Amino acid sequence: MSGQAEITQRDLRMRSKEIMDAVQGGQSFTVTRDGHRIGELIPLRRRRRFVPREEFAAMSRTAPTISLEAFRADQDTFADHELDDSYGR
Repeated sequence: MSGQAEITQRDLRMRSKEIMDAVQGGQSFTVTRDGHRIGELIPLRRRRRFVPREEFAAMSRTAPTISLEAFRADQDTFADHELDDSYGR
């Protein structure tokens, strides 16, 4: 199926495993009840936990350079240099 298929509430109840498997595979559905759209079933976006070395290297080549001196100056400007004593009275 292409696009977002419409399914009835009854279809969802009767074919829940099949429909949920399709959602897990990337399919989206609009759920209807009495001919009215009432909701959508859409797959969750998954965050990647691993970036391949080649992809990281390619991104790193185009990343802007960072001036260490400017970075340290920004830290000195905005950081609180006094340590708070959470146990002080």
